[in-house]
Amino acid sequence: MANRLAHETSPYLLQHAENPVDWWPWSEEAFAEARRRDVPVLLSVGYSSCHWCHVMAHESFEDRATADYLNAHFVSVKVDREERPDVDAVYMEAVQAATGHGGWPMTVFLTPDAEPFYFGTYYPPEPRHGMPSFRQVLQGVHQAWTERRGEVTDVAGKIVQDLAGRQLSYGDAQAPGEAELAQALLGLTREYDPQRGGFGGAPKFPPSMVIEFLLRHHARTGAEGALQMAADTCERMARGGIYDQLGGGFARYSVDRDWVVPHFEKMLYDNALLCRVYAHLWRSTGSEPARRVALETADFLVRELRTAEGGFASALDADSDDGTGRHVEGAYYVWTPEQLREVLGDSDADLAAQYFGVTEEGTFEHGASVLQLPQQEGVFDADRVLSVRERLLAARARRPAPGRDDKVVAAWNGLAIAALAETGAYFDRPDLVEAAVAAADLLVRLHLDDQGRLTRTSKDGRAGGNAGVLEDYADVAEGFLALASVTGEGVWLDFAGLLLDHVLTRFTDATGSLYDTAADAERLIRRPQDPTDNAVPSGWTAAAGALLSYAAHTGSEAHRTAAERALGVVKALGPRVPRFVGWGLAVAEAYVDGPREVAVVGDGELRREALLGTAPGMVVAFGEEGSDEFPLLAGRSLVGGQAAAYVCRHFVCEAPTTEVERLRAAVR
Repeated sequence: MANRLAHETSPYLLQHAENPVDWWPWSEEAFAEARRRDVPVLLSVGYSSCHWCHVMAHESFEDRATADYLNAHFVSVKVDREERPDVDAVYMEAVQAATGHGGWPMTVFLTPDAEPFYFGTYYPPEPRHGMPSFRQVLQGVHQAWTERRGEVTDVAGKIVQDLAGRQLSYGDAQAPGEAELAQALLGLTREYDPQRGGFGGAPKFPPSMVIEFLLRHHARTGAEGALQMAADTCERMARGGIYDQLGGGFARYSVDRDWVVPHFEKMLYDNALLCRVYAHLWRSTGSEPARRVALETADFLVRELRTAEGGFASALDADSDDGTGRHVEGAYYVWTPEQLREVLGDSDADLAAQYFGVTEEGTFEHGASVLQLPQQEGVFDADRVLSVRERLLAARARRPAPGRDDKVVAAWNGLAIAALAETGAYFDRPDLVEAAVAAADLLVRLHLDDQGRLTRTSKDGRAGGNAGVLEDYADVAEGFLALASVTGEGVWLDFAGLLLDHVLTRFTDATGSLYDTAADAERLIRRPQDPTDNAVPSGWTAAAGALLSYAAHTGSEAHRTAAERALGVVKALGPRVPRFVGWGLAVAEAYVDGPREVAVVGDGELRREALLGTAPGMVVAFGEEGSDEFPLLAGRSLVGGQAAAYVCRHFVCEAPTTEVERLRAAVR
């Protein structure tokens, strides 16, 4: 019999709807039930493509004896961290403070007043490697609750008090200048891995936002070291197993330092950010491999993540059926030499093994290999390689596919809109721009109410019940601003302004500091506030970027001042921990450069040249003479009857030009 989760829209919650655990969704009713029964709350947080979430679900939540114990002694609450990033952030902060680490599934025990008192992540079904079993944890918590209630409530109270004291206030700080950006570059140079690309050791995550900063820093200063780190990292990732050599798109991270073996889940946000980064690398260097990866990743987004409603699904699982009924991580993607021979025959199998680095020993598990490009492609026959790739991709499509999390997350769709709009514009792919417009239309139609408030998620054309958080408003605004520049349709600028008005009024305090949730959002034990970039730009730095771009489009001093104040946190953190404010540093580069504003009156080559400009954070508006689509076009006219471009900063413009070469020099 299904539990309460059967009525939810989250694919992750629906995965648990048939568990014998009497799950509740996060709700006041769940905590009221805990108060009525005088029992603690088990809070379990995860997401649909999380490998260890699936493992713990199978081992513990599908086990009848464990479920009976849970149902007798706890109220169990299941949360999708992608639907409720605010709940996840608050309790993950507590977990990390108490244990020194975090992860998913996150397992937290709460009082009926939602105050945490015991923490963990994955627990095995029996004691293992020094970890207690999940049943032992449950029994210990139950015993503490019934026999040492005073200690439990004291601990919970102290934790909540400590969390409440962690409010950040950087709104009065100044935005970073050239000195801080140079210090950040120096810090990244120290952490850079010159042999393998990227930063730090294993596991290694694709540093998309840091690469964006490096590209912008090079564009502004000419620093060759910044471009070298960006280009080399992009090459190493694209040649490694973290990149899907057959179907395009990137996995979540590499478990090793060499980008060989990925954690195979594919996330919308990673691929949106990396698609844009590779397109920007091509824009800076003309690199053909960067062009190929940008387009292949864009095609992956549209082919495998686009939903029937026109939005983009959140993720593909790491696990899939290996053909024997077992769900195995990476089964969809890896190959043995024998599997190559079955598809290609001996001769082409030998070529494929050499080209993709498939060995008898394997680079993964059980003698299987993750496809890579260990050698230079130029030594192989291009037509033959293309035939091999097409046949392997067709054979792979016949394997059981990984599960897809079909929910549409507003923020991540905003990132995808920006990536697809720009990639489509750079490479003359109107179909990609059309996909971006369709996703934007869906967000306006389904996620945005008549007051400009965002709903965070939808699924199958049905809006979810969770309010948008700061990253939703900021990233959707970022996507709409990119779409405005690419399409020349001012309505997207208007929608961005509507969203950013909410950022100014509901997410910003009197000092200019930002919060992840709105002032009128559901009250948690702490109002979450995190300015550091992680897998995606933080809401804080994403808002700074969108506010700055909107100010450049409109001349709004209120939005520019808000962006400047928000960048105070980047001045504080950038020189010390540059890897964790990559997007903030990229926005700061735009701030230091202006950013430049380009108005193109009339059509033709000038418009394309403007869009290809590498000046950090530059905004582009185009239209016919007399157009009122964009404030930047006001008063701008043709020159001698020819299309003309005006390059400005703070709405103060240089003399217009009708020459492509002069415009190129002004925007690069």
